[in-house]
Amino acid sequence: MKTHSKIIDRIIEGIREHQTFCIVGHIRPDGDCVGSQLGLTLALKAEGKKVVCWNEDPMPEKYAFLDPDKLFQKPGTDRPFDCVIATDAASFERIGRVGECVARRKLLINIDHHASNTRYGDLNWVSAREPSTGELIFRLLKIAKWPITRAIANCLFTAVSTDTGSFQYSTTRPGTFHAGAELVNRGADLARICDEVYQSYPLSRARLLKHIYSHFHLTDQDRIAYFWLKKADFARAGSQGDDTEGLIDHIRAIAPVVVACVFEELEPELTRISLRSKSEKVNVSDIAAQFGGGGHPGAAGARIPGKPMSVQRRVIAAVKKAIKSAR
Repeated sequence: MKTHSKIIDRIIEGIREHQTFCIVGHIRPDGDCVGSQLGLTLALKAEGKKVVCWNEDPMPEKYAFLDPDKLFQKPGTDRPFDCVIATDAASFERIGRVGECVARRKLLINIDHHASNTRYGDLNWVSAREPSTGELIFRLLKIAKWPITRAIANCLFTAVSTDTGSFQYSTTRPGTFHAGAELVNRGADLARICDEVYQSYPLSRARLLKHIYSHFHLTDQDRIAYFWLKKADFARAGSQGDDTEGLIDHIRAIAPVVVACVFEELEPELTRISLRSKSEKVNVSDIAAQFGGGGHPGAAGARIPGKPMSVQRRVIAAVKKAIKSAR
């Protein structure tokens, strides 16, 4: 008895009908994005497809162990593809400059778990109930009956683990534990994944942490915590800016804090914000949407033009309003 959605069958049919593929993901790729892109790339290559895996930004160093063959690359020159598959990207704009390089395509498939997804594909599989896109890719491969090798299992376990905070976030479902267990059974190297992803980081990240603990701010009766990361901060730390994933969790973990926010300078008048909520009553995706962004109820972000202090005032005011409304 079939228990899966018809869209999955349509996606599998679309993949089987085509030969050349480009697997893309969102800018500033995190573990879910990297693991989903690479896992799907490896699976399609094993099926005899011609596949490239493109992302505007380089892979964070801590995920390099997943890609010994250096499949994860910056986009090449514009060329035709039978099929482009976007993973973990809530909007077409989120894939950045890669979008210009995949304009000549026959089919665009969108696989994602963000509630704010804009359904920009020809085929859209968006399941906001799932805590990671990696879990969707895992289900796709199982339904298609494509082999899940150890390398693929490593990619998908990393995707699932990182987007659930090592299975700790409230979005984690019973099925997520089953998926994790099955991926370990299929060869995911749990010890190595934990070592590479969670227990090893560059000295530059330690310097950034030192900066954060010395410069974070609390407001609204300590319910809001925030800090800035300026270009000069990255330069002093010797960071290329690719080791910021998870830094926000250090201030999110402070007991009274309800919402944590990072303000990151991209340009003198362009700021990236990241938001995290510890309360089911405070949806930071709704806050981010006020500034043209989006994400999940507990984790969201946006890019906001304007003078830095003006951006900070507007964002903090929106967070205060959301916390007050949640009482």
